Amino acid sequence: MINIGAYLEKSQPIVYKTFSNALKNNRLSHAYLLSGEAGIPLKETAIYLAKSILCDHPSPLADETCNTCVRVDHGNYADLLILDGAESSLKKDSVQEIVSDFTKTPLEEKKTMIYIIHLVENMTSEAVNSLLKFLEEPTKNTYAFLTTQNEARLLPTIISRCESMRMLLLPREEVIRDATTLNVSLDDAELLSYFLNSGELISLESKSDDYLEAKGAFLKTLEALSKERSDAIFTCEHDILPNVSSKEDGRYYLDMLSLCFKDLISLRECQTIKLTSYATLLMPLANKLGHLEESLLEIMKVRGQLDLNISVSLLVEHLFNYITKEF
Repeated sequence: MINIGAYLEKSQPIVYKTFSNALKNNRLSHAYLLSGEAGIPLKETAIYLAKSILCDHPSPLADETCNTCVRVDHGNYADLLILDGAESSLKKDSVQEIVSDFTKTPLEEKKTMIYIIHLVENMTSEAVNSLLKFLEEPTKNTYAFLTTQNEARLLPTIISRCESMRMLLLPREEVIRDATTLNVSLDDAELLSYFLNSGELISLESKSDDYLEAKGAFLKTLEALSKERSDAIFTCEHDILPNVSSKEDGRYYLDMLSLCFKDLISLRECQTIKLTSYATLLMPLANKLGHLEESLLEIMKVRGQLDLNISVSLLVEHLFNYITKEF
């Protein structure tokens, strides 16, 4: 598990100092909005700050070892609710569940209730309206942590009712260096640095099944694109599609493919690439594939269709046929 306290103190000092001072001076806001680009541990930070309010022995933030912190980590602290907009669109019913639960008497002895809404921009308009009413009239000893990767998509009325804390993106080179220091291979560090902005998070994710399956499919794709079309299609059907059957695997895979095609375009234009560890695999493809921009647009189009009720395998198969149509 990533040490969020150390991460905030070192890499996000403004957030660390702002919240530490608020706790020490008993001047907490009823709602906080954490914003930052994709890859920043927004959800993890929100949970850590919530733990800091509830912690039995804060110093000044959560000690991570007390009984309350451990219960939060295990997801069995009754007065902390989390809605995750990264998993699916957040609808009115989910917000109304929070409103209903938080108008009741707290179940825990601390008598403090906290809710976290991760990626609040993924709420439906009906859910936003329900949230606004709750933010306008918060109940006593109730705190909210909202996170967003796109503040421009939020209603000004939501932003105005929260204390905003902007989290800064760390330089990619620093993140890669931190990850390799934790024994992550350079190729994994380079690839994952586009998804995660923390060496510790990269270290954890590099061992996850979702990542390993998507990376395996990505490498098989690079191998397949170097073959004749019939062989490439065979590889797709037997070695790629079985590894990208879920939406999560599909997102990972398509995002990797987007990075790849951006680098292929850079190679064709004799520009510097990002995935330097994959240069030997990419260079032959930059010369072979003749419609790189069109393929990149198709990858992005298919990526946007993942949340529709369409088979992931069918989408990837269509994409592979599109990319190889001029072989």
